[in-house]
Amino acid sequence: MSRFNTRTTRPAVSSPIRTTGAATRTYEGAAGHLRDERSELFLLAVSNTVGTDTFYEKAGDRDDRYVQLVRQLAVEDPAWTYNLLHWLRTDGNMRTASLVGAAEFVKARLDAKADDLVLRPAQQGVNRLVVDAVLQRADEPGEFLAYWTSRYGRNVPKPVKRGISDAVQRLYNGRALLKYDTDSKGYRFGDVLNLVHATPHADKPWQGGLFKYALDRRHNPDTALPPDRDRLLTANRELLALPIAERRAVVTEPGGIERLSAAGLTWEALAGWLQGPMDAAAWQAVIPSMGYTALLRNLRNFDQAGVSDEVAEQVAATLAAPEAVAKSRLFPFRFWAAYKHTHSLRWGHALEKALAHSLANVPSLPGRTLILVDRSPSMFPGYGFSTPNKSDIPLAEQAAVFGAALAARAADPTLVEFGMHSNCIDVPRGGSVLRLIEQFGRIDGTDIPSAVKEHYRDHDRVVIVTDEQTRPGWLPSNCHGHWGGMPETRIDDLIPARVPVYMWNMAGYKPGAMPSGSGNRHTLGGLTDAAFSLIPLLDAGRDAKWPWEQQRG
Repeated sequence: MSRFNTRTTRPAVSSPIRTTGAATRTYEGAAGHLRDERSELFLLAVSNTVGTDTFYEKAGDRDDRYVQLVRQLAVEDPAWTYNLLHWLRTDGNMRTASLVGAAEFVKARLDAKADDLVLRPAQQGVNRLVVDAVLQRADEPGEFLAYWTSRYGRNVPKPVKRGISDAVQRLYNGRALLKYDTDSKGYRFGDVLNLVHATPHADKPWQGGLFKYALDRRHNPDTALPPDRDRLLTANRELLALPIAERRAVVTEPGGIERLSAAGLTWEALAGWLQGPMDAAAWQAVIPSMGYTALLRNLRNFDQAGVSDEVAEQVAATLAAPEAVAKSRLFPFRFWAAYKHTHSLRWGHALEKALAHSLANVPSLPGRTLILVDRSPSMFPGYGFSTPNKSDIPLAEQAAVFGAALAARAADPTLVEFGMHSNCIDVPRGGSVLRLIEQFGRIDGTDIPSAVKEHYRDHDRVVIVTDEQTRPGWLPSNCHGHWGGMPETRIDDLIPARVPVYMWNMAGYKPGAMPSGSGNRHTLGGLTDAAFSLIPLLDAGRDAKWPWEQQRG
């Protein structure tokens, strides 16, 4: 018997992702539930890799559904939609979906001739604010313009120009210019400045020289000269002017590391500048100036180049530092990706610690918790007629990261992988989460009701990490399948109403597999700190809000 008491009368609690009561069917034919527009948009936004097919939905159809929902709610509920898009790009860490959403937000409101709602305390129109809010990296003003002009032509409306100008003043500096103003970009810094006519920020008079240099680099690259007083850009130009035969010596000579850093030479730029291989010396010279994400993504390259153990220890210490993990804002599954793609054991302990720090807000749940993790074909790329997902980490592995972490922190977990059948996974106390993830496999089909029937044993709560596209559950059954005409068994019917069920939606499809929003039935989405915190909140009988509202509360 669990010591955690779910048998007492629980207060009625609510969560923001709500079903409407309208019936539908999942893609696999089970009884499904439609959500209201805000709930549908939120789940789609936190899982949408724009331009990517999923198992059940082609990229074009999925992107159209996202655009239509944003455009509808931009007119009907602009303040809520603005908050969603701002949160999506910042704490939600979804770049492309937030940029596309902001562009469609503004276009919809302009098309509808809606008043430009002024938001406090900024005292600026929401159209301008939403553009500025989603532009958080110096290459994103150009990405935003590329999307806008490809969809709606080069006639850029004033709110878009002003929002981009605000972002340019905030984001453009010398290091950003060297990192992002490259020929690979459709819109260079100079193109952005030409289109939106941004002026230097009042507190940044040096931006005048920077903007002129960006324009010269775009239109007169052979004669463009950096501002006289800008040491970074001047040092960079001098380094780039060195003859190719002399460059590798700069890397290995005393003071080479400092010189590369002073010139703002990124690892990507260094590889091209050397006109030769990135050997151990080259990597060791640029590693001290590399950002956290770049370090994480190049561990295999470090090993292949033969980076020394001393330097590797320094990299590992950076990766495992709690403050560095928090600042990176990387999703937890990125640490699993690094572990999976690296064959060297010297990174394993650091990645385990980094993953633990990234999952610091996964709750330590009391009592007995049933955790069901979907390992069906629709959670993996490349099955059936689907186009492989562009992400290097499929939904199944993202789900496994969260399921394993939740199990590792729970007081008494039952961890199960499921498809058409299911398997229990042993959870050793104090064991490695990375090793636990390695135990998951692939299982054909999707049958959530059967997994619940087989493994639910008076647990205090149930967490199901899935895309929700289950097949119908039928009782009774025989060896040839379900009996025709027998009633369908639904997930909600298999678990007592007093027991909380948390359906963790991984894919953002329109049909849901369970009612949600009230009582003890809640759908959650997004692998973020805000999402992790909702289970203990709802367990404690407190209402859950949208992530940005929860943070304010």
